[in-house]
Amino acid sequence: MAIEFVLLLVGGYLMGSIPTAYLAARWTRRIDIRQYGSGNVGGANLIKLGARWIAVIVGLFDTGKAMPAVWVAHLVGLDLTQQVIIGIAAVVGHNWPVFLRFSGGRGIATIMGVALIVPLLNGLIPWSLIAFMTIMIANVLTVRSIPVGIGISVAVMPIVSWVTVEPKSGQLALTLGFVAMFIIMVIRRLTPRRTQISASVTTGELLLNRLLFDRDIRDREAWINQQRVKPKEGKD
Repeated sequence: MAIEFVLLLVGGYLMGSIPTAYLAARWTRRIDIRQYGSGNVGGANLIKLGARWIAVIVGLFDTGKAMPAVWVAHLVGLDLTQQVIIGIAAVVGHNWPVFLRFSGGRGIATIMGVALIVPLLNGLIPWSLIAFMTIMIANVLTVRSIPVGIGISVAVMPIVSWVTVEPKSGQLALTLGFVAMFIIMVIRRLTPRRTQISASVTTGELLLNRLLFDRDIRDREAWINQQRVKPKEGKD
């Protein structure tokens, strides 16, 4: 099983590395999404550019990035722990894709895909994903800060997984997987290069802004519109 595990691990990473939002922006708008909006290579930035339907398709693809490799892992008899690790590889691929010089998105949709497919394949209820969606809906209806809501939702996933753990199910591996994915998200938020717009921001404030708001400064509009060129008009 070692060979199968390694092959699926690499396959999961490569599948995750497919820069869906980047390719969609190139094919439909003839632009480099990294030079527009927030500069993030993800579906959220497509929405900010007005490409909502394209963003929906990209989001669905990103959600499914981990699923083929995890599903095959289940079929060939790899255990839950190995399936979780393969799913994490897809998240890592999305965040640090080899095809974009290791600069990708945040991996949230891919995390959701892992949170759905792994429990279902192993006869478990995807409580962590349910908790994620519940918190995000509540956030949209109240606070309306997507980055904050995402941060809280991903942080809660391992807690919910731990609380709902089923004896002898091996779900501890899934719980630890959610911890790993939360850490991966935090690292991805904290490590981008500092931009010119945040030159006067202290390091402490910069890290706090990135951790909470996933941007270098508090002003969302200024961040989205920094040194960006308005994309050409086009249909979604």
